[in-house]
Amino acid sequence: MEFDLIVIGAGPGGYTAAIKAAQLGIKTAIIEKENNLGGTCLNVGCIPSKALLSSSELYQQAKHHFKNHGIHSESLSIDVEAMMKRKEGVIRKMARGIDYLIKKNNIEHFSGTGRIISSSEVEVDQGKQKKNLKTKRILIATGSKVSGLPFLDFDGNTVLSSDHAISLNQTPDSMVVIGGGAIGLELGSVWARLGTKVDIIESLPRIATIFDQDVTQPLQKLLQKQGVKFHLNTRVEAAEKTKNGIKITTSNKDKKNDIEAEKVLVAVGRKPNTENLGLEEIKITLDEKGCIQIDENWQTNISGIYAIGDVVTGPMLAHKAEQEAIAVVERIAGKAGQVNYNTIPWVIYTSPEVAAVGLTEMEAIEKGFEVSTGIFPFQANGRAVASDHSDGLAKIISNKANDRVLGAQILSANASELIAEAVLLMEFEGSTEDLARTIHAHPTMSEGLREAAHISLGEPLHM
Repeated sequence: MEFDLIVIGAGPGGYTAAIKAAQLGIKTAIIEKENNLGGTCLNVGCIPSKALLSSSELYQQAKHHFKNHGIHSESLSIDVEAMMKRKEGVIRKMARGIDYLIKKNNIEHFSGTGRIISSSEVEVDQGKQKKNLKTKRILIATGSKVSGLPFLDFDGNTVLSSDHAISLNQTPDSMVVIGGGAIGLELGSVWARLGTKVDIIESLPRIATIFDQDVTQPLQKLLQKQGVKFHLNTRVEAAEKTKNGIKITTSNKDKKNDIEAEKVLVAVGRKPNTENLGLEEIKITLDEKGCIQIDENWQTNISGIYAIGDVVTGPMLAHKAEQEAIAVVERIAGKAGQVNYNTIPWVIYTSPEVAAVGLTEMEAIEKGFEVSTGIFPFQANGRAVASDHSDGLAKIISNKANDRVLGAQILSANASELIAEAVLLMEFEGSTEDLARTIHAHPTMSEGLREAAHISLGEPLHM
């Protein structure tokens, strides 16, 4: 059986590439070792975590904020099993959708583990049998897996990865989260809202360091109000299982401290899935972090073999992988595919959410720009106040020399949706004045970014 393109891995990058290739008339096959298509994002990452974040936020709203609206909800209770059942239903629904798209586009789907034999041959291990497929090109889109700590082996019961933390059947009494990035903050938030005592340990001086400090400081204060306790500038030195869970030994400068909890979630990052692909045998080059090295066409050092997504350098984000998928297939088809890595949005789905695109203020200054900034608090936004979502701010960062927008950051409800305007503005190399002169519906929270633009220009309207 011979194909024009074989895609290994059916996550957001892999299945998007397969669909795009089929649409461009390229005879395509896709190989996936897991039962469901969709990869980490759909099955144990982005989607299930957002389902739990949604459920837990509703509980938090009912418990703490409904009374502000005259709604009484004193007899609330939590059914974690029902939450998990809903989450699984979301996964199944989305997985069925991907199955449909693969069939609709006449893509050949092979269940099994793909191994590259050469630039023109891939072996599929299906357990009871192996198949060898011929192809003109190969695309590696195998994603990433959780990173651990050498003294904390995952067991799924006491020592958890993010995969485990989205599948607990009851609310733990206490949980230590190691890592104050997106995964740690999101899953720590889920369980804190549901009543777990959550301690987050972060080795850096502040959480979520991809954002500016004037965004992360209020985020930390808001999460502390939700019951999350932070240990910053703190390193984990050792761990010991106890009768009731685990004891974590930490150090902050010269001071050592023990934190005991029922469970520990290790959220220290992810690493590329490049094992058992046959890369060593065919001598595909990896960098020092284990990422596959590629050129400007996403092609490896072996002609005809390409790689995208979490297995290559750059942010491990589903939307980055999707855009690379479209671009690499367009290049293969002789079209002008491209990815603007300067306009990839970042989001942490806490409550409130925090989102950003482009340079932070400090990055812009370090690059030599003379910057102008505008920060608008949502406490002065009518829709935010009316909706009881007035926590947070919108920030715009621009180049003072030509007014071009260099970056934006938003801390608010639905920041993940609001940031898209800034992404589009930067994609078209827009200015702060362009944003300020764009009419926004009133009242909406989207006005916050426009107000920040006015402030950056020295022309504040509602401040």
